[in-house]
Amino acid sequence: MRKFNEMYVIGIDHGYGNMKTANYCFPTGVMKSDTEPTFVRDLLQWNGKYYSIGVGHKEFTADKFTDEDYYVLTLAAIARELRRERLTEASVFIAAGLPLTWVREQKAEFKKYLLQHSNVVFSFRNTDYRIKIVGAEIYPQGFAAVAENLGDFKGVNMLCDIGNGTMNLLRIVNKKPDAQRMFTEKYGTHQCALLIREQMMKHYHTTIDDAIITEILKKGTADIDGQYLETVIKTAKEYTAGIFHRLREHEYDPKLMKLYVVGGGGCLIRNFADYDRNRVVINDDICATAKGYEYMALVTLNRNGGAV
Repeated sequence: MRKFNEMYVIGIDHGYGNMKTANYCFPTGVMKSDTEPTFVRDLLQWNGKYYSIGVGHKEFTADKFTDEDYYVLTLAAIARELRRERLTEASVFIAAGLPLTWVREQKAEFKKYLLQHSNVVFSFRNTDYRIKIVGAEIYPQGFAAVAENLGDFKGVNMLCDIGNGTMNLLRIVNKKPDAQRMFTEKYGTHQCALLIREQMMKHYHTTIDDAIITEILKKGTADIDGQYLETVIKTAKEYTAGIFHRLREHEYDPKLMKLYVVGGGGCLIRNFADYDRNRVVINDDICATAKGYEYMALVTLNRNGGAV
């Protein structure tokens, strides 16, 4: 969260698996109820309803503005950042993003969605918040994670942003993004998890908890049966091989360019892929894109003389 004049710029990465701000990451899940639920650790109350944040799993949807879930999750994200600064009232400018090739068509609708209420009163974790949403801007996902460091992108580079739902690719040549060579594919880490569950059912007729899958993908191991672990690792390696196959389809050549990997899927490349570590850079900061949104928003606000 960054302060600009009298408002706070809060970057929010609306992921399919996790919501990220500059300082926090929490699951993209929300369960709505009319009465207060039994477990209330991450409970948000708004508009007469109760929302359990981080519960369940948000289904993949190409349009993030089709229901109220991402709006409620946005309020939770804002509350986390404000609480860090011990604030309960603030004027907020939301800096968010969309997959590279979706920005042009969906930008206006997503911005309208985030601005649907100018004054919002809600509570989160038993703390009341009063916020005024004074503006919002939508930026290209993935690119935001490296926007502040474009000076490092000399020569020809391929940026690969691997999220839960999508994989975004962008070629950057001599510090400049190539708008003619950017791609979005539905090949995020969720697809890897689906393959793992399929293989576990096929070979062992059993299901595997998402928490175990996540632990293995992040760390490369977990305390489970050796055969089970071997199957998960083998499947993860096949998935990461698929990532490089798609990269090559989009003219990635490791001998001619460097690869920069951002997003939560970077751990899969690190743990399971066969690659040249001198030619591949992996950004492990899960909040890098949200931080990038804030940086780009400040550039926009300064360029516009502070106008929102």
